Amino acid sequence: MRILITGVCGFVGTSLVREIRRAHPDWELVGLDNFSRAGSWRNKDSVETEAGVHLFHGDIRSASDLETLPPCDWVLDAAANPSVLAGVDGQTSSRQLVEHNLAGTINLLEYCRRHEAGFILLSTSRVYSIPPLAGLSIRVEQTHEGRNRFTPEPGTPMPTGVSPAGVAESFSTEPPVSLYGSTKVASEHLAREYGCTYGFPVWINRCGVLAGAGQFGHPAQGIFAFWVHAFREGRPLKYIGFDGEGRQVRDCLHPRDLLPLLDQQMGAGNDVSGKPAVVNLAGGLENSMSLAELTRWCRKRYPDSPTGEPESSPENRPFDLPWVVLDTHRAKEAWGWQPGTPIESILGEIAAFADEQPEWLSLTF
Repeated sequence: MRILITGVCGFVGTSLVREIRRAHPDWELVGLDNFSRAGSWRNKDSVETEAGVHLFHGDIRSASDLETLPPCDWVLDAAANPSVLAGVDGQTSSRQLVEHNLAGTINLLEYCRRHEAGFILLSTSRVYSIPPLAGLSIRVEQTHEGRNRFTPEPGTPMPTGVSPAGVAESFSTEPPVSLYGSTKVASEHLAREYGCTYGFPVWINRCGVLAGAGQFGHPAQGIFAFWVHAFREGRPLKYIGFDGEGRQVRDCLHPRDLLPLLDQQMGAGNDVSGKPAVVNLAGGLENSMSLAELTRWCRKRYPDSPTGEPESSPENRPFDLPWVVLDTHRAKEAWGWQPGTPIESILGEIAAFADEQPEWLSLTF
């Protein structure tokens, strides 16, 4: 088995390389990365030397960069600009975002067409429509045990595709979903059309918030890692939007927990009948946490941190949502998949890494 992993020196790509190498030492791994993400160059030696990946320095936006890649059995696409603020934050232009996340996908699909390779897209929870999620009826849940979060109001009507278990694959992907979300929705559609037209297997995995040690944390992407590192480094923090109390909720998944499903998807080959082409992969309710709860966890882990109470900024930003938990029942029913790493273990792993890398945020910003 020969697999091409794009974005191989990013956090997700590197995590998957380690897990694939552990589980499948005989697989041949080919990697592609343009090293545009700050800090990704630090993973080059471990990917290339320790994991034995045949590494190519190239950009998926450039079709010619893919021409020298060897034929592979599968493409695992982990390359993307992953920020929901991309194109509007002044750090990335809208054209850069679209060329990277959509045009890059087209180039990879053309590669799959030429080499009859299967394609697995790591998509995102941000493909789901913003207005109905922003308009969910929610209440504050607080307990003496430290529970402090938003939760859906019991007994109130919910949009189709949303339940107390989270947002299901049937939920609307109608705009607005952000420019970032739109590039991923369009990539999903094109991937499935290419697969149907040219007869190669395509799987779409909509991932929740991915987190773990070595992640290049940022407030707009990788929030769990960013928060823990910021506490460890004594940096100031801010609760933004939704009354400024940090009660907005996300779920959390370690990238290594993706591999059991990826194994099954690649093992199915062209036999895609009877299995859903699109599934949510996320931590779900059991692996969810609010920023306020995350702050409490960090304060216990780092009681001497000079980081004070996060600043409160109650104004909502255009793409912020109060409660995003993915319902993963479809993946469990179809594939027997469920997350394997509890959120406490993920946070502990991040904190242990932060102790070893006390200035990580300065390096990766």
